[in-house]
Amino acid sequence: MKILVIGGGGREHALVWKISQSPLAEKVFCAPGNPGTAQLAENIAIGVDELDKLLAFARENSVDLTVVGPEQPLSLGIVDLFEQHGLKVFGPDRGAALIEGSKAFSKDLMQKYDIPTAAYGVFTDLAAAEEFITRTGAPIVVKADGLAAGKGVIIAQTCQEAIAAVRDMLSGNAFGSAGSRVVIEEFLTGEEASFLVITDGKNIIPLASAQDHKAIFDGDTGPNTGGMGAYSPAPVVTAEVHDLAMQQVLRRAVDGMAAEGRPYRGVLYAGLMVKDGEVRTLEFNARFGDPECQPLLMRMKSDIVPVLLAVANGDLSGLTLEWHDQAAVCVVMAAEGYPGEYRKGDRIEGLEEAAGLEDVFVFHAGTSSKNCICVTNGGRVLGVTALGSTVQKAIEKAYRGVARITWPGVQYRKDIGNKAIGRI
Repeated sequence: MKILVIGGGGREHALVWKISQSPLAEKVFCAPGNPGTAQLAENIAIGVDELDKLLAFARENSVDLTVVGPEQPLSLGIVDLFEQHGLKVFGPDRGAALIEGSKAFSKDLMQKYDIPTAAYGVFTDLAAAEEFITRTGAPIVVKADGLAAGKGVIIAQTCQEAIAAVRDMLSGNAFGSAGSRVVIEEFLTGEEASFLVITDGKNIIPLASAQDHKAIFDGDTGPNTGGMGAYSPAPVVTAEVHDLAMQQVLRRAVDGMAAEGRPYRGVLYAGLMVKDGEVRTLEFNARFGDPECQPLLMRMKSDIVPVLLAVANGDLSGLTLEWHDQAAVCVVMAAEGYPGEYRKGDRIEGLEEAAGLEDVFVFHAGTSSKNCICVTNGGRVLGVTALGSTVQKAIEKAYRGVARITWPGVQYRKDIGNKAIGRI
């Protein structure tokens, strides 16, 4: 099979890495890819939002399966376009991708189908939003309705901070059109977990549990990012929590989307808050999480291609996934200034040394090649990911890899996975 992976981040490098191991994958392309994917696939210089060019490439090169990584092309309707031309593609169509593309739609879906979540309101009017904030009190969460690269969530500690965030969003100063409508919701306490499934719109295969670290600094402090690290399995997801998540969240979401005339096919990611054995839903995403994808795919024992193809064909029945007993940890190394304005073009040292370590793989995210030298080209630059017999062992191996890599101003959290250690 010829397989095209769309995207150029750490998630897509992980997908290319896993897909390229399949005996079914005769040729793998990645558009636009990065220096990491270039070692495993043929990079194609087409942007993720250039849908017509991607379609033309897939048709001209007789691509058998396209796997869409990021949320942007999903929301733009790449799946609809490819399917209209008879091409097999993994991912939700435009109508189903709205579960991530609009937080207001997602919250309304949760309310309608009795999916446990936080109390909320949806606003385009500042005065109405201020009244809701004042009545609810702080801390309180303000979310841009549209896509904001994982950064459109503000956890406000005071009502004044929340009102300022809403004013910034509605004015268009923060997150552009994504913030022209806002969702404001109660602040939930507990421990977050990422729960991902693969579904054909009816059948559901759960992936292994994982936990993301969104805040930029140790101790979950500072502004939110696209994700500073992740590990799998997540001990907070006990067998009982797993069953609750499947029954009360994912099953109801998949059935609800079908009832809405938006059958969901692809990866469905639920961000959960776990407290006292109960789960409440923070958000849904329409794709593999990044960086959760990296440790999950390193732990996946099964060939992923038959499952991706089955979803594209609309029937997952009879398929399962097997997992390695080992734990995996991903530590994101970011550029100076991220998640704000960050530097680009710094030479990355130590990649080969880190890659030479046992059970360590360095996934590229925001990198590029300049005169055959790998340089920084994004906020989140690398995801150093390691396998270990326990989460503790995986943490130690991952940070050994991190210690080998450097560039001016590099930053990363030193506490990825520590929550798991506290639970074991």
